[in-house]
Amino acid sequence: MRDWENTELLVHACRGDAAAWHEIVRRYARLVWAVPRSHRLSREDAADVCQATWLALAENLARIRRPDRLGAWLVTTTRRETLAVLRSRGREVPLELAKPVDRADGGPTPEEVALARDAGLWRAYATLTDRCREILRLAAFAPELSFTQVAAAVGVPVNSLGATRGRCLDLLRRRLGVAR
Repeated sequence: MRDWENTELLVHACRGDAAAWHEIVRRYARLVWAVPRSHRLSREDAADVCQATWLALAENLARIRRPDRLGAWLVTTTRRETLAVLRSRGREVPLELAKPVDRADGGPTPEEVALARDAGLWRAYATLTDRCREILRLAAFAPELSFTQVAAAVGVPVNSLGATRGRCLDLLRRRLGVAR
């Protein structure tokens, strides 16, 4: 298949061209997969979310107004599907982490220290802007994505992604009180 622009792919996919649909999936499958996995969904739940996202695209092919922002549309749709799964499940805490640990010396266990550290990180992370959280989430949980793919997903020019990510990391470090 030649190197089609998104507009051409969407038009051809709307007409039932299977090759165009497969090309869209090939281009964006890793990006779509990265979103639910970055939210720590299981492989099975992530697969369900991806399936729902591709179905939503198939149902809305003719309604995509900005084909050049197809990656961002897919990320937004996938994020909404992911959040719906998370809301339906609620917060689940593994039983072994929920039980208090009795220690003779009264000090925290290594697991308790790690949990407290992680809780502080997530609290600081939650104070970041949506854009910073999405950039850092993709960097952490989908490192195989190219700068171009991440930039398209978060809606920033590819040449400013590195600086934006750096500012987001600096802000997170400051909120954690970590020196660079």
